[in-house]
Amino acid sequence: MENFIIIIRIIELMLYIYLATAVFYVFIFSIAGKFKIVKHKPNLNESRKFALLIPAYKEDNVIVNVVQQALKQSYPQNLYDVVVIADSLKPDTLNQLKKLPIRLIEVSFEKSTKSKALNKGMDIIGDNYDVALVIDADNIMEYDFINKINNAFNNNCKVVQGHRTAKNINTNFAVLDAVSEEINNHIFRKGHRVLGLSAALIGSGMAFDYSMFKKMMKKVKAVGGFDKELELNLLKNRIKIEYLEEAVIFDEKVSKPKTFSNQRKRWLSAQFVYFKKYFLSGIYHLFTKGNIDFFDKVYQMALPPRILLLGILIIVTIVNYLFLTIYQQTEIAFLYFNTANWMILLILTIVSFLLATPIKYYNLNTLKAVLTLPKVFFIMFLVLFKLKNANKKFIHTIHGNP
Repeated sequence: MENFIIIIRIIELMLYIYLATAVFYVFIFSIAGKFKIVKHKPNLNESRKFALLIPAYKEDNVIVNVVQQALKQSYPQNLYDVVVIADSLKPDTLNQLKKLPIRLIEVSFEKSTKSKALNKGMDIIGDNYDVALVIDADNIMEYDFINKINNAFNNNCKVVQGHRTAKNINTNFAVLDAVSEEINNHIFRKGHRVLGLSAALIGSGMAFDYSMFKKMMKKVKAVGGFDKELELNLLKNRIKIEYLEEAVIFDEKVSKPKTFSNQRKRWLSAQFVYFKKYFLSGIYHLFTKGNIDFFDKVYQMALPPRILLLGILIIVTIVNYLFLTIYQQTEIAFLYFNTANWMILLILTIVSFLLATPIKYYNLNTLKAVLTLPKVFFIMFLVLFKLKNANKKFIHTIHGNP
């Protein structure tokens, strides 16, 4: 019995330290996100040539409308080219795209990936561009999106992440996905920039110095999560990533459980793969070169997803309470921490998420969606057991479905 108690205590202690670290990390940056990012007036007044890169793999449902909207930007049309990198699109879709004033590049790969498409696209369009702006095939930019990105580059930025937000909130899953996106924006982008750290890339609505991006993408071999590998390499080379909260781009949120599961499987797999790959390097660069940005990004890879963090804390708090209730009249003390310790972590987590959630989501629809959180937690928990080799194959998220 004594050995059993020791094991239980060790497990609880390790779990508490891991979750407490994650909770305080999220809480600090959630508080920081309530402040404004310090901005400086642009010291240049240039209009750059943009390559608007849109990888489109089997995106027949949405790509034509996205391109039509992309051609309506306030930025001078002669200073940006819409480049569609078409992979496995239907002939009718290709014919519609050929009628539009864009650069259409048809590609085919034995194993399709976003990084392959981007690299091939840039090889073909050449080097006559200043900025590479990457968006997904379901993204709709606000009218002045490119103009705002250009202003950021006038302020000597080399990498800029725009504010990606929900295009649809038609189901409970879409609402939760939308809220999750905004929480991540608040904590991992705005909160980080307020404290002087780099914002996190998100895979679309992101702009780069063209020559730098083209050179760095040549080294990216990721099947899934190419933006994470790219981000880690940028931070390793001390290239700061800016976040423009005012530059809004709309993204389609997943509306079905199966789509949600596949998407999260891809994200979690990439997270674990890159944490394993860069863990030692992150520690080395922190202590030998003082590269906090790079280490911070590696540490983020060790954090549990927000829904799992919340769900685990609820479960552990309840289990802790039950243990203490059952054994309070005996001499057996299984646990180091009482329920209050776990409750503090749970409350801090909930407060962090509430602070990071935009006011517009404080409504009845969001409350209804919150009631489905147990189902979402269960899906995420099951995904943890399906990650083997998930990063070795391209998992496509279908867009434009009713």
